[in-house]
Amino acid sequence: MTRFIGLTGGIGAGKSEALAAFERAGAAVLSTDRVAHDLLDDEEVRELLVGRWGEEVAPGGSVDRARVAEIVFESPEELRWLESQTHPRVGRAVAEWRSELGPEVPVAVVEVPLLFEAAMEGAFDATVAVVAADEIRDARLAERGQPGLEGREQRQLAQEEKARRADHVIRNDGSLEQLDRLVTEAIGELSEAEGAR
Repeated sequence: MTRFIGLTGGIGAGKSEALAAFERAGAAVLSTDRVAHDLLDDEEVRELLVGRWGEEVAPGGSVDRARVAEIVFESPEELRWLESQTHPRVGRAVAEWRSELGPEVPVAVVEVPLLFEAAMEGAFDATVAVVAADEIRDARLAERGQPGLEGREQRQLAQEEKARRADHVIRNDGSLEQLDRLVTEAIGELSEAEGAR
């Protein structure tokens, strides 16, 4: 039976890097951010966006992601509407991906940035939170050309709260080698916990 794990963490904590480490350790992996990103290329979704916000969001037939981000960043109401359109589709994509996993897959990990905020923890056998020191998270965001943590976490629980709620915590303050070791340990511990049930 495949162990189904939800992966989350604070902004800049290194969730994507941890997901890649799980993949290196032999887990099947999926990023809901990637699924949501790809959804904007879906014709049905594009038509919904154009119907709501006008042709300017899809010049030349392709969704302008920067324009969409601008619209939803400025309006919580528009963000809620967009999420009401995309979240059910992302959920269906995750369920379909999970159903296609063969019995030979021991661990499957889905990265869900707002896992606890969306009350999705019940969909998983176990949850993992990735955390890192604030100064490291700020530096990572700066490297990506993104604003720092200040003002970016209003929609998210504090990473300490995510860590408190998670079944397992991975501290991602060090090297990739350390991260790989911690992920391997996490898989071992979570598999043991399943065996003990």
